[in-house]
Amino acid sequence: MTPFAIAGVQMYVNALESNVDGMIQRLDILMARFPWTQMVLFSELAPFGPLDRFALPPENETLEVFQAAARKHRVWLIPGSMFLKNPEDGRVYNTAVVINPEGEIIRRYAKMFPFRPYESGIAAGTEFCVFDVPEVGRFGLSICYDMWFPETTRQLTSQGVEVLLTPVLTGTTDRDAELAIARATAAQFQCYVFAVNGLGAGGVGKSLVVDPTSMVLHQSAGQEDMFPIEVDLSMVRRQRETGMKGLGQVLKSFRDRSTDFSIYDRSSGTDAYLNTLGPLEVPHQGTRAGLHVDVPAQRVPDAPVFKGHETTTPAVQPGFAPEPLPNPTAGTANITAPVETPAAPAAATPNPPVKPSDLPGDGTTSSG
Repeated sequence: MTPFAIAGVQMYVNALESNVDGMIQRLDILMARFPWTQMVLFSELAPFGPLDRFALPPENETLEVFQAAARKHRVWLIPGSMFLKNPEDGRVYNTAVVINPEGEIIRRYAKMFPFRPYESGIAAGTEFCVFDVPEVGRFGLSICYDMWFPETTRQLTSQGVEVLLTPVLTGTTDRDAELAIARATAAQFQCYVFAVNGLGAGGVGKSLVVDPTSMVLHQSAGQEDMFPIEVDLSMVRRQRETGMKGLGQVLKSFRDRSTDFSIYDRSSGTDAYLNTLGPLEVPHQGTRAGLHVDVPAQRVPDAPVFKGHETTTPAVQPGFAPEPLPNPTAGTANITAPVETPAAPAAATPNPPVKPSDLPGDGTTSSG
């Protein structure tokens, strides 16, 4: 068994003020409560929030604060990520650092897939992040949207990564999709996945820890949380050798593949379809992009016709919406309509037909 204790910290993130002091405070509390923790991971952009106006130079006092904290507690520390500006070309990168228990920054990783088009002003990194914890195992770092691209995890695990560390900032409705991706990633690449989201300006929470069989070891809810989880790297090695639950040996199957993928050759033309998808841009109101239909802007849809109803739409001048149809029963709740003589006594018809207008709640229509 090769045990190693990793803690995620899901915390409230402010957008307009520093969160660094709060991070240090939570780290102190975490280590007081769970002194056996050996690595701590915060969420994406936790130190200063999601606005790149607070970008710092690559070397700054905030990093020194985190280095001192890692040295104080003797832990590996990944303090989320922050926007760092390249002094040479002015480009801003969403960058995470890995700090060892001696307080040394041993790796820097710039997010490869900024969340474009929404993060259009952030430059994309081009180098992968792999590092070893001596006598424990190999770790890899990705940031949030990177995990949506399995090629990033493929590269890391093909280099022997056994634990994927992923700081996240997701405050949108696709968080549940990311939870599914995290579980699939763990199973596909036979690795542990730690995906730590923030709260407030830092996300909607739901941080997640998954083992190599895709089993969820912990999932946070929507409040602050710190969760140390002891992983067993021997389980990763065993599963990669014998398969998940003795079944799929996916890494070895990929190694022994009988085909290469021309999609990764940009000059092959295999990906020509992708060029038909239009520009990478934020959708606008009323967009019909991707529908490939020509619908006049002023077209008035036909009135729906339902079973048992025959409606006719009065002529309407082009460009104007049709007038609403009058309700024939409006204001007649207390008026008794003339009753027609039935063709046969009611008793002779055990199940008389019922018109839709006689049903309670007639506003509900059927599309079946």
